[in-house]
Amino acid sequence: MTREELLAGHIQELRRGTVALACLATLSEPRYGYALLETLRAAGLDVDGNTLYPLLRRLDKQGLLDSEWNTEEPRPRKFYRISELGTALLGELTEEWRTLNSSIEALAQGAIE
Repeated sequence: MTREELLAGHIQELRRGTVALACLATLSEPRYGYALLETLRAAGLDVDGNTLYPLLRRLDKQGLLDSEWNTEEPRPRKFYRISELGTALLGELTEEWRTLNSSIEALAQGAIE
């Protein structure tokens, strides 16, 4: 396995959990899938639709998102927004993210042996 293949695999592992966190953080205002993809890309998170749409369905099924169809336009779109439960979980996940980030920074700087 090449260095590039190893790196790509590890980056994918790192991003897997962070995409859910990024979605929850982004959906305080209702957005449909493609608009969410564009928002994430603008923030530097290049997420594939084949990753995002199943994630949105899973978060919705878990009660972390509220969803509704907008059928008033020619093309129906499903809009997602963070739920009350999702908002509470987002706070806890964000705190865990900060703790993990601080721990990794401390380890990388040699502050912990």
